[in-house]
Amino acid sequence: MTYGAETWMLTAVEENALRRFERKVLRKIYGPMVDKGVWRIRYNNELCKLMGGEDIVRLIKAQRIQWLGHVERMDETAMPKRVLKEKLYNEKKRKT
Repeated sequence: MTYGAETWMLTAVEENALRRFERKVLRKIYGPMVDKGVWRIRYNNELCKLMGGEDIVRLIKAQRIQWLGHVERMDETAMPKRVLKEKLYNEKKRKT
């Protein structure tokens, strides 16, 4: 699910959508639980406790930091490093 996530630019809406999807999948994996003789789905805080406080957005952000370190150690002529260091604007003004 997180293939290529190092390059994703996540907005708050996308982060929330990923967290909702992750909780939906975790509820399927862990299944319902019995509470006072009644079956119910697991609450968000219960899922968080099962996962040890980690979620998919934290994983993606950690992957992005790891990828940045990898690119920083690359040779100056490597394409990913050149793209990262390239200026997006021309410092010289156009002649009109």
